[in-house]
Amino acid sequence: MRSRDWDVVVVGSVNADLVVGVDRRPAPGETVLGSDLATHPGGKGANQAVAAARLGGRAGLVGRVGGDGHGELLRGALAADGVGLAHLATTPDAPTGVALITVGPDGDNSIIVSPGANARLGPDDVAAARAMIAGAAVVSFQLEVPLPAVLAAARVAADAGGRIVLNLSPPAPVPDELLALCDPLVVNEHEAAYLLGEDGDGDPRAMAAALVRSGPRSAVVTLGADGVVIADGAAAPVRIASPKADAVDTTGAGDAFTAALCLRLARGDSLPDAARYAARAGAAAVRKAGAQSSFPTPEELPPAVP
Repeated sequence: MRSRDWDVVVVGSVNADLVVGVDRRPAPGETVLGSDLATHPGGKGANQAVAAARLGGRAGLVGRVGGDGHGELLRGALAADGVGLAHLATTPDAPTGVALITVGPDGDNSIIVSPGANARLGPDDVAAARAMIAGAAVVSFQLEVPLPAVLAAARVAADAGGRIVLNLSPPAPVPDELLALCDPLVVNEHEAAYLLGEDGDGDPRAMAAALVRSGPRSAVVTLGADGVVIADGAAAPVRIASPKADAVDTTGAGDAFTAALCLRLARGDSLPDAARYAARAGAAAVRKAGAQSSFPTPEELPPAVP
């Protein structure tokens, strides 16, 4: 394979995360008091680009922000982590995307995303970023940006011989053409059940095997603290344990996992070895508050589980 300019290019969202801690989440019609509001750089696309860069990867981002203060904040944070921003466009007439996040005492979160400028990312942005996308060993996607942009970029990556990783989050229908390009498709248990419908029987190994039968070349089902299950159709699904961690905030842990997975695949690791490394990154990310602020450097990764 020819030399690549980028280890990982992410085509995805850029959001400001507005985070409030709560003792419990309100019931419908109820008001509860929370902590002081904290604003953090976020968005699944930006998160994955930052996480890959912080682990030592050459990472680029294709996305959009608004012409507002949040956009300036996010652009500055991405640049500080060394993410390539030549194709992070500004949409003057739209706000930057925002995620409204509540974090409970156990570290679990609930998230509402207002896409803002992310919803304006389209095939024209992909055409402008063609050289960057084609120059990546791995191109990573999520579904916080419009599907036409994702599909157009996946086609560019496939034509250039790049490896395509899709994190089906938030879950939504995707065409068979896109599924067939995924190597792997990355989902949590809820996303797997959504995609499989009646085949989502709750057994992670069965889910992973069923996902591969549904179209992607390989699949990874993440299980939070319980690790991950991987399947590629060549052998029985394999379960990989995650290092133990005291969770402070799980926001962004899945993005840290996916970014680390993409980076190690770009460096030539097998899928099981890449998933073992990624599980360490995901475990490290839950130990601190925030998304990007929690992402580890290589020195901060916990030891692998034997």
